[in-house]
Amino acid sequence: MKTAILKASYERYEKYLSWLKRQPLSEQTRRAYRSRINHFLGFLGTSGEDLRVLIENERERAHILREYKRHLKQELKSQPATVNAYLTAIDHFFQFQGIAPGKVAREDLPQEAPKALSKEEQKRFLRAVVGSRRSKDRAVALLLFYTGIRIGECAALEEEDVSIAGRKNRIIVRNGKGDRYREIPLNTEAREALREWISERNQKFDRKKVESALFLNPQGKRLSTASLDLIVRKIGQSCGVVLSAHVLRHTCLTNLVRNGNDLVIVAEIGGHKRLETTRKYTLPTQSDKERALDGLV
Repeated sequence: MKTAILKASYERYEKYLSWLKRQPLSEQTRRAYRSRINHFLGFLGTSGEDLRVLIENERERAHILREYKRHLKQELKSQPATVNAYLTAIDHFFQFQGIAPGKVAREDLPQEAPKALSKEEQKRFLRAVVGSRRSKDRAVALLLFYTGIRIGECAALEEEDVSIAGRKNRIIVRNGKGDRYREIPLNTEAREALREWISERNQKFDRKKVESALFLNPQGKRLSTASLDLIVRKIGQSCGVVLSAHVLRHTCLTNLVRNGNDLVIVAEIGGHKRLETTRKYTLPTQSDKERALDGLV
């Protein structure tokens, strides 16, 4: 009987994997779902539970999922985000089976601000940027740091989207998240870095047929998001700071909030559709909590 149960579960799992390959998901997400569903089915096998019963009986499904959640928390010592990730994968598996997700509550996640660089890390990063050999690298790093644009928005910038002449210094994000248009002012540091890069860009590709993108590779093609992120990460490595373009965005928006700027202004700069998204930057960081406790007498 147990062998038949395991065989039935395996067959459903194999069919799910075939379906999963056709879903519009990243390969990383597919790998995560495969691993998590495999783990869940292993739990069922060890517990002697029949997957077919779970699919047919909503009450039994909810009961087993609560047991599995308890297993993740108490025996595997999984963090809340990990528990929720497993439950999401199981929901996806049940979606393939054509049934509703199991009724089990998600874990409440700790409320903290998005990861941003500390003031000391920012100083090290900016010193490393100044020491960067290539003007393109300096322009990319400072543009991300001082405007908070998303890496995809940075890659999509055209040369004509940058204004560094006269009094109106700005960049134009024409198709941000949700196809939203916005204009972001440039401070002195970002403006000067961009001026240097654009001058070099025009000289290097003078009379050559290249793409109209702001940031180009040596062949005159638009830099990809991966290439832009690699520039940032290498600068971070040079100064001992774990870094990504996304962390620079969080750092910019965190600085704006902590400098006392109105959340509506920060939301506009960050391209947030909902003010609740911007409010996350007002939440305490782990360092804030540590300093609060260290300050106790």
